[in-house]
Amino acid sequence: MPTLSDRVRWREVIVVQVKKGDRLRFLGRQVGMKDHVAEVEAVLGEDGAPPYRVRYEDGHEAVVVPESDCVVEPRGLRAS
Repeated sequence: MPTLSDRVRWREVIVVQVKKGDRLRFLGRQVGMKDHVAEVEAVLGEDGAPPYRVRYEDGHEAVVVPESDCVVEPRGLRAS
């Protein structure tokens, strides 16, 4: 019978420091669903942590706390 230590799995935690001007790409969760892209207007957490005030491509703004379906595109690394 497995022990508790056999069942425990360690997860790597990656800390991302988002800055104003970075983009957040929210990946479509279903087949055929488009990604949504938003530019970070303000970082409301400490040291680049969420929540973030963002502006979507269609112009509306929201305060978001991204989950695992989000990819950060730093401003300086984006393709032109």
